[in-house]
Amino acid sequence: MSAHAENMTPPSTPPRVLLAGLAVVVLWAGAFPAIRVAAPELGALGLSIVRLAIASVALLALAPLLGVRMPARRDIGPILVCAFFGMAAYQLLLNWGELEVPAGTASLIVAAAPLVSVGIAAMTLGERLTPSVLCGSAVALGGVAMVTLSSAGVSLSASVWIVVAAMVVQGVYHPLSKPLLRRYSGMELATYTMVASTLMLLPLLPFAWTQLAAASAGAWFAAGLLGVLPSALGFVLWGYAVARLPVASATALLYLVPPVAVLIAFLWLGELPSWGELVGGAVVIAGVALISVSRIRSTRPVRAATAA
Repeated sequence: MSAHAENMTPPSTPPRVLLAGLAVVVLWAGAFPAIRVAAPELGALGLSIVRLAIASVALLALAPLLGVRMPARRDIGPILVCAFFGMAAYQLLLNWGELEVPAGTASLIVAAAPLVSVGIAAMTLGERLTPSVLCGSAVALGGVAMVTLSSAGVSLSASVWIVVAAMVVQGVYHPLSKPLLRRYSGMELATYTMVASTLMLLPLLPFAWTQLAAASAGAWFAAGLLGVLPSALGFVLWGYAVARLPVASATALLYLVPPVAVLIAFLWLGELPSWGELVGGAVVIAGVALISVSRIRSTRPVRAATAA
């Protein structure tokens, strides 16, 4: 092999980097069943405020150690918009939907968020829709339809569509964040949006206070775990992993979140999606994988992700 060819060979991934990426998968997957534990007692609004506030405190404590800079004044407006869609609205809708929708089912629906991102990026950022992207979008959309139709009984239909709405706002977040990620790291943007979304929801605290005060220690413990582990530690580990992983490898890790969420929900809560939901979820992941593969550029780092 020539020296040039050897230089073009990608270096092997250190085990600690892969372990960090896999830990993120478990943390983000575990968020879906943890919401099912905490949301009924704390309420959708109360859980959103508590989780975001705990995560904000943790990220602000780590900010000096991780080199998080203050945002430029011109970026405050875009950051607030990202915080509304990617954190505040997403958390509220997902928590609300999971009051009825099983954790595994919710994770399968949210996995289709890149489908929304692709459409918005094409309309607003001028990104080209290749045949692979269009085919993957159609496949993913069919998978979402399978999951929702398999889940949408008379008592669940409204909640399923609320989770679909959570998927949509999460999909809106990614193209909105893309210009900001040219100037800030994923860790910095996560810190900015987490803090901003907390400030957005804090004025609503009086409306959630009654449920928060009556919640059990178990519900508060689950909320604390959500704030510290998936929201804070998850973003720290993700920033570490994606800075050292090839784009394709980092993207592939995210495909593991829904199946791991289904497994954790089964082991923790005894929830098991129907065969229709499982097949639909597999179709969603296949469609999103096709979209992602067609958009991957080996020279670009992965800087943002979907989290629970």
